[in-house]
Amino acid sequence: MFIDGKWGSDGKSFDVTNPATGETIEAVADASADHAVQAIAAAERAFPDWSRTTAYHRAAILQKAHQLMLENKQQLAELMTLEQGKPLRAALNEVQYGADFLQWYAEEAKRIYGTSIPSARADQRFMVQHQAVGVVAAITPWNYPVSMITRKLAPALAAGCTVVLKPAEDTPLCAMKIFSLLQEAGIPDGVINLVTSSNPEPIGDVFCTHAAVRKITFTGSTAVGRHLATLAAPHLKRVSMELGGHAPFIVYPDADPVHAAKGATLVKFLNTGQACICPNRIYVHRDSIDPFVSTMVERVGRMQVGNGMDAGTAIGPLINSKALEKMERQVSDASAKGADVVCGGRSLSDGDHAGGCFFAPTVLNSITPAMDIYREETFGPVAAIIPFDDKDDVLAMANDTSYGLAAYVYTRDLTTAMQSFERLQFGIIGINDINPTSAAAPFGGMKDSGLGREGAREGLQEYLETKLGGFSV
Repeated sequence: MFIDGKWGSDGKSFDVTNPATGETIEAVADASADHAVQAIAAAERAFPDWSRTTAYHRAAILQKAHQLMLENKQQLAELMTLEQGKPLRAALNEVQYGADFLQWYAEEAKRIYGTSIPSARADQRFMVQHQAVGVVAAITPWNYPVSMITRKLAPALAAGCTVVLKPAEDTPLCAMKIFSLLQEAGIPDGVINLVTSSNPEPIGDVFCTHAAVRKITFTGSTAVGRHLATLAAPHLKRVSMELGGHAPFIVYPDADPVHAAKGATLVKFLNTGQACICPNRIYVHRDSIDPFVSTMVERVGRMQVGNGMDAGTAIGPLINSKALEKMERQVSDASAKGADVVCGGRSLSDGDHAGGCFFAPTVLNSITPAMDIYREETFGPVAAIIPFDDKDDVLAMANDTSYGLAAYVYTRDLTTAMQSFERLQFGIIGINDINPTSAAAPFGGMKDSGLGREGAREGLQEYLETKLGGFSV
């Protein structure tokens, strides 16, 4: 744990394991609810001084942290691959993405502008300022264990907030490394605090009910997000939630099916399919099904499954056995109800895959609404292809979900692109683009996919209060 500028443990610990081998990497401190209270108290004590530092001072520290993160890029990426499993090349990309948030918000810290509002009275002036909301409690997921931390900490620190972080129990080592770099960058004691725990529920309860915490920021499942928001509501805490997704990927009849299949393969199997923006429902016009499927199968067939540290690995392990069981259940259900298992469709447990949580990259065709995979978020390397005939019908099918995070469209027609962008009920739309994300762009969803935005100017506003001053002159 890292509380009030000091690393420590009370002797209790839990093991962090490598999902590719099942081996223990390291034991880390197992925090309790009392430790969360201590961390919040430290953040509360540090808030007055930190919030009064100049924007230029906070920016300089964030810029230093950005530099240190890039200098330690290889080490961080290797650590990520060990505890989370993603291929090393993907881990390196994530470290870069995570560092981008530190740099972006180092710059945005100096652009927290106020306004002057004209009054109807000659003897009155209005002034608006934006000030830090206070102590922030942050909870981050295992699938992006570096970038999801900096995407929360960077804007919070830029705004002048202090933070207590609980990282996912599967990936605490990346969080510990990031905190050591932030400490080296010059973050004062108490401004950032880290509690690692094998049992997140008591920590989350403290975060949502402690009077000193003024904002909760969470990335994870919709079910957990809803529970946290319910706990926080009686205390009127500000809440931002980046939750689950069930992204549609629409290939219109005018699109090049081969080009679309290449894009769909890249984004579907990103992070072994363990990303909330991965497409779960791939709608392909019936006239384009054959070339689309054959292209995807050919590319999936070349994907090497294995330990992320091995050269050439494209598909790493799933995070744990529970995730593996979900893939087996969804594929079995779809197959029993008439889906065509075009490739993959099974767990891998022999040879180099022994001891790990590996599932073969899978393509399913002829998916129908009766199948579990049509309704459930997959979060794994299974591509579900659904044929469609009518353009209007496919938009209705795409919107027929309680989720609303990301969606993708492939078309050559400007009118179709614009209509899809306007009519799809999702917070992020990729039009012939499988990577519509950046530190400079707002990220977040609609409906059951969350509240608020991360990244961009909108991400900074989540950590600021608006204060009005009325001056009689």
